[in-house]
Amino acid sequence: MSRKKSIYIVISCLLILAVVYAMKSGKPQSIAIVKEVKPALTVTTVQPETKIWSDQITATGTVQAWQESIIGPEIGGLRLTEVMVNVGDQVKKGAVLARFSDEMALNGVHQQQAAFDDAKARFAEAQLNVKRSDQLKSRGVMSEQDAQKFTTTAQIAEAQMNLAEAKLEAERIKYGYTKVLAHDDGIISSRTATVGTVMQNGSEMFRLIRKEKMEWRAELPEQLLHQVSIGQKARLHLSKVEKVDGTVARISPVIDTQTRNGTVYIQLPQAKSIRAGMFAQGELDLGKSNALTVPQSAVVVRDGFSYVFKVVKDNRVEQVKVSTGRRQSDRIEITVGIKPDTIIVALGAGFLSDGDIVRIENPKVNSSENSIHPVLHIDRRS
Repeated sequence: MSRKKSIYIVISCLLILAVVYAMKSGKPQSIAIVKEVKPALTVTTVQPETKIWSDQITATGTVQAWQESIIGPEIGGLRLTEVMVNVGDQVKKGAVLARFSDEMALNGVHQQQAAFDDAKARFAEAQLNVKRSDQLKSRGVMSEQDAQKFTTTAQIAEAQMNLAEAKLEAERIKYGYTKVLAHDDGIISSRTATVGTVMQNGSEMFRLIRKEKMEWRAELPEQLLHQVSIGQKARLHLSKVEKVDGTVARISPVIDTQTRNGTVYIQLPQAKSIRAGMFAQGELDLGKSNALTVPQSAVVVRDGFSYVFKVVKDNRVEQVKVSTGRRQSDRIEITVGIKPDTIIVALGAGFLSDGDIVRIENPKVNSSENSIHPVLHIDRRS
């Protein structure tokens, strides 16, 4: 047993010595393990395009009547007997909108007509007396003083006749007021008149949108008002598909002290879909300028900021923060962040993160920095 133990010990020592000698005399061999890194996504790329776009200011506001006329009775104390129009009716200037009871007014006309006829007859008689007095005075039968009395009486009769005529005209006007007439061409926007009501002078019966003309009252921040001038074109979005063109007619000289906004009045064409009181958004056209544009699919919004992914060396992508501007169709303007020769991801940007490796279907350049090749990662292990 002691002999076997000795043999085992000798063999173990020899093995240990051999390993130590090999480690001291030999050099470690590097083993290169090549591992291919898979792309995170297959994408398409695009370069920004410069286009000529219109400079626009986006605004919101309400549509209101250009001018609204309030129609009511000219005299009070009469009973409303008939209403001819309702909300939405188109009327012409002078059209009869409603009628009041006219018996009392007509009776007043008849009475004053009789008074006028009486005064007219008295004046005619006075004129005949003046003529006879002039004849008697010329013969010396009547004195100058007596003849003057007839002349004065005739003058008084004429004045009374003129007064009666004026009163007759006033009664005729009152009778005319028993008919409520449209002040102008337009469309009835409101009606409060009810048959049987005894109306008071000045009370509201109807509202009339004059000429059926509407305007969009756009609210703009005070910093942008100086860019707007009378005559500029504007476009109002009535719905997702319907748009209406208008023209700047007036600019308010007053700024609201609460909102710090000013009002721009845009005249609109006649259209059935335009209604007073509707809230709408639109743009004011300021001219044209160049715009650096990319597809809207290339812009990713994260945490309230806009980003694009720029393709850099070895098919990696770099997240770049950008500022956006105007939009038209499927393109968006980039004002800050990239240059015209920047290669960005057009489709698939929303699924990428900064530093991802991508496979590109349509590479735009073939330079050393953006050449397409398999990406290899080498690990060196002892």
